[in-house]
Amino acid sequence: MQFHKIFLLIAGALGLACTPVCATARTTSPASAPSPASVGNVPQQLPSPRVKQTLADYQRWLNRLAQRDAVAGLATAVVIDGKVVYEGTVGYADASTKQPITPDTVFRLASLSKAFATAIAGLLIDDGKLGWDTKLVDVLPYFKLKNMQAASQATVSDILGQRLGLPRNTYDNMLEGDTPYEELVRKLDEVDMVCGVGQCYGYQNVAFSMIGDVVLARTGDFFYHQVDKRIFYPLGMNTASYGRAALESSKSWARPHRATSRGWVPFEPNETYYRVAPAAGVNASLRDMEKWLIAQMGGRQDVLPTSLLDVLHAPGVATPSELHATAWRSGRLTAAHYALGWRVYEYGGETLIYHAGAVAGYRTMIGFFPKYRAGVVTLWNSTGPTPSGLMPMVFDDLLGLPHVDWAHIEGPAKPAAKSRAKSRPRVHRRAPRHR
Repeated sequence: MQFHKIFLLIAGALGLACTPVCATARTTSPASAPSPASVGNVPQQLPSPRVKQTLADYQRWLNRLAQRDAVAGLATAVVIDGKVVYEGTVGYADASTKQPITPDTVFRLASLSKAFATAIAGLLIDDGKLGWDTKLVDVLPYFKLKNMQAASQATVSDILGQRLGLPRNTYDNMLEGDTPYEELVRKLDEVDMVCGVGQCYGYQNVAFSMIGDVVLARTGDFFYHQVDKRIFYPLGMNTASYGRAALESSKSWARPHRATSRGWVPFEPNETYYRVAPAAGVNASLRDMEKWLIAQMGGRQDVLPTSLLDVLHAPGVATPSELHATAWRSGRLTAAHYALGWRVYEYGGETLIYHAGAVAGYRTMIGFFPKYRAGVVTLWNSTGPTPSGLMPMVFDDLLGLPHVDWAHIEGPAKPAAKSRAKSRPRVHRRAPRHR
C-alpha cells in the first residue's frame, strides 16, 4: 500500500499533552421505555492518561493495518465529550489511481442508514405526524402478513425495532436478485411468520424500509427529503446523501474493492440495497459521521433532543444470538438487545450503543458509551474482516479492560496479506488541531 496518513486531533477539554431469537413477551412502546443513558448513567469523564494511551495505541494498530495492506481504504474517528480527539485515514479511495482516502471521502454506510430512518421517524412523531404505535394497516393499504390478525396490530415501532415476526432477512435474496422493493413489500403475506408481531427479533431490510412509505403517506414528502431537511442540513453533514448517483457525484468517493493476487481491485458499486433506502441507502464521509456521532451522544439538542435519543436508544427485543456472533462479542458482551435502528449491548459491564453495516465492497461500524460520551466510527471500502476487530480494541483501552488482539494484527502477518503488500507504506502526520 502506497499511502497512509493519520490525523491526531487533540481536544483541550481532555487535557491531552500530545501536540432470529424469541423474546418472552411483547416489548413496550418505545415512547415509554427508558434508555440506558437515562437510567443511572450520569455522564462521567474517562481518565485523561487512559484516553491518551488509547489514541497512541490506535495509531499503532492502524500503522500495522496499513503495513499489512489489510484494507483497501479506511477512515476512522474517536469522539469524546463532543470533540473529535482522533481522526485517521488509511489507504485509497481508488487503488487503481492511488486516490487517497481523506476525512471528506464519501462511503456507503450500509445498515448504519437505519439510525437516520428511526431518527426522522422520531422527529415526525414529535411533530404529531404519526406515533410509535401507529398501525401500519391504517397508513399503508398494501400492508399484509400471512397472519392478518397479527398484521392488524403491527406498528411503526415494530418495523423499526426489528420485531415484525418475519424470518431474518426476509426477501433479501430476491432483492439481490433484482426484484423491486415495491413488489417484495407486497408479498410479505406469503411468508410464514416465526412468531407473533412484537414477540421476537428478526432483522429486516425490505420490511424495515416501509418506514419510507409511512413518511410519504403522512407528510406528502419523500423520506430522503425529510432526512436531508431535518438531519443532514442542520447537522452540517454536507456530503451526506442517498443513492448511487449521489455517491458517484461526490468530489471524493470510496470505490468498493475486492482482494486479488494483484492487490486491491476496485469494482462498480452495486445498486441492490440502495433500493431500500431507509435500511441501507445513506452515503456519508467520516466528517459527516463525526457530526452524527456527536448528535447521537446528545451534543446537538437543537436537532436530536435527549427526549428522542432516550427512545431511540432504549433496549427493545432481546437478541441473544449477538452474544456469540464474533470473538469480541463472546468475550465482552453479557446482554444484547435491538433498540430502534441501534443495538444495545452490555460491554464489559458498560452500556454500548452500536451498529454495523455491510454491502458489497463496504463495511461500517459505529458505537459509543453514553456514560462516558465516548464513541468510535469506522468506514472502509473492502470486505476484509481485520478492521472490524479494531473498534473493540479501542473500547477495551477506553474502559481499562484487559488487552485482546481482536483484529489479529499483532502476530505474524498471514501470507495472503503479505502477497498484497508491494511496498512499505509511507506514514504522514499532520499537526494536532482543535475541532
